[in-house]
Amino acid sequence: MLKLKSFFTQIIFLSLFFGNVACADSVESSLPAPAETPKFRVETVATNLEVVWSIVFAPDGRMFFTERPGRVRVVENGKLRAATFFTVPDVEPSGESGLMGMTLHPQFAENHFVYLAYAYRENGDQRVRVARYRETGETLIEAKTIIEGIPAARYHSGTRLKFGPDAKLYITTGDATKQSQAQKLDNLGGKTLRLNDHGTVPTDNPFAGQKGARPEIWTFGHRNPQGMDFQPETGLMFQTEHGPSIIDGVSLFKRTGGDEVNVVEKGKNYGWAKISHQTRREGMETPIVEYSPAIAPSSGMFYRGALFPAFKGNFFFGALKGEAIIRLVLEGRRVVSQERLVEKTYGRIREVAEAADGSIYFSTSNRDGRGDPAREDDRILRIVPTGDEKTKIQTK
Repeated sequence: MLKLKSFFTQIIFLSLFFGNVACADSVESSLPAPAETPKFRVETVATNLEVVWSIVFAPDGRMFFTERPGRVRVVENGKLRAATFFTVPDVEPSGESGLMGMTLHPQFAENHFVYLAYAYRENGDQRVRVARYRETGETLIEAKTIIEGIPAARYHSGTRLKFGPDAKLYITTGDATKQSQAQKLDNLGGKTLRLNDHGTVPTDNPFAGQKGARPEIWTFGHRNPQGMDFQPETGLMFQTEHGPSIIDGVSLFKRTGGDEVNVVEKGKNYGWAKISHQTRREGMETPIVEYSPAIAPSSGMFYRGALFPAFKGNFFFGALKGEAIIRLVLEGRRVVSQERLVEKTYGRIREVAEAADGSIYFSTSNRDGRGDPAREDDRILRIVPTGDEKTKIQTK
């Protein structure tokens, strides 16, 4: 009798939780494969690294990347500099935080500004700081705090950085394992933030001037978004976000995952922790594609180059648990097909980035405590063409 009562209690809970149940725009398992993909090969760029989180390319061809323990390193003329370029002095590297996102100022060629996001300790608690530095060719100097005090924890700390087409700095933040923070407008956890390049708040932010709200907030209701880029044709922001797998300890009929790709727009609420997976509620946004079981999406990049014409305008991201690079083919904001590249070949894949020549760089994350490191891990690798011939795709 008690078991039966417990069963009906769960049914009632789920019914109330889901309210008006509806599917996300697409469920990953329902997506067809693209009609074709270019043939390619994978080359090794650098080895024996440690949790490469972010990769960016300077106009002069240098590649900068971050490692979780606080190191910024440089690949120049195809070779990794032996010496560390810069080390963040007060980084807190425990758990999933440490040194995370990096981006270059849109006028980097003139001002040499580099932006870093990293966890630090404040009164015994983890927080995230975004700081701006000037690059000298040999190191980073002139640290300036852009924003700090962002909630963080050993898990769910974000933090991806990206300048938008409007030249504003966008920052993703995690909920720091405190689910309620994501819905609170007086808290920076579980948000997308938008700032001017020097750290002030744009006057057209959606909550600027609203009593009790943080003016830096652009969107809210996020769990742990770690990928972000802007669609070249439309300027729309796309984000990848880690899902919960379970909600409030209730297994969703053995379903796990709830990982998301979202189109992120000014002032909107993306639902966490009120909705997740394929649920819908008035006033809250649902993802354009949802992944269950979990794949742990960890980056995001639109392909803009000419080296792979078939990839033009496609959205790519690394999948840690999925151990693949995910390619989404889009029509506007709608996902029409998908494939998984290099699946189960290099282990956990975190960052994906495009170089000026159109080659695609990606990093492994097998030394993050959840992977099975190979002898040369972690690595940065790149995808280059093998020729002009196309091949039909038979499976995802």
